[in-house]
Amino acid sequence: MNKRKILIIKNITREGPGLLKEILDCYEIKYDIVDVHQGEHFPDPKIYSALFVFGSPDSANDTTSKIKQELKRVQEATEAGIPCFGVCLGMQLLVKANGGKVYKHHVREVGWRDLEGDYFEVILTAAGEADPLFSGVKSPLNIFHLHSETVELTNGMQLLATGKYCGNQVVKVGENAYGIQGHLELTPGMLQEWIRQDPELLQLDYKALQVDYARIRTKYEHVGKAVFMNFLKLGGVLS
Repeated sequence: MNKRKILIIKNITREGPGLLKEILDCYEIKYDIVDVHQGEHFPDPKIYSALFVFGSPDSANDTTSKIKQELKRVQEATEAGIPCFGVCLGMQLLVKANGGKVYKHHVREVGWRDLEGDYFEVILTAAGEADPLFSGVKSPLNIFHLHSETVELTNGMQLLATGKYCGNQVVKVGENAYGIQGHLELTPGMLQEWIRQDPELLQLDYKALQVDYARIRTKYEHVGKAVFMNFLKLGGVLS
């Protein structure tokens, strides 16, 4: 097992590592959590064994010093071959830092269910089914969404999963950098915090969100943990 630390970037305080943290603690993998929303400095990712960047309501197109610094750091990490995993905004930062584009999507994907009342699902492409990130995972995957933007891929990027409304759901950049548009990291406590604080989730039915999570929790958490474990293994962090 690689004992070098993992770097975890929080873009808003309430959106943290969730299920990933449970795995890291279980296997005694060291990590630093940096909350850039609170003004904490994004350290050099090259001194870490892997980088995780989580979501927030920010846009990768923002011109703030925070976003500019993140794009620079993510680019540095991918150029150095550091395994990277971006979630929601983290995925969009990963794509933009490597030459892709981020733009408003015509559909806002929020919560567990889509506009037709069906659970959000992502469907693995042939490349996704063959990729070690999804080893032992069956398509389609239930996922939680909280985004209004999407990405346009460029050369050197692979599409690993698609969705009914937003086509680019999971992407791979180079050999060991991945981005997921939705969220696979949720725990019950995180969900409760999000639906009490997030403006878009406040517009949805609190009880319905809890009921939907309870119905698919076993499958959802199995997939989330499997994906994070697979990433840690392929990145050489976990043997």
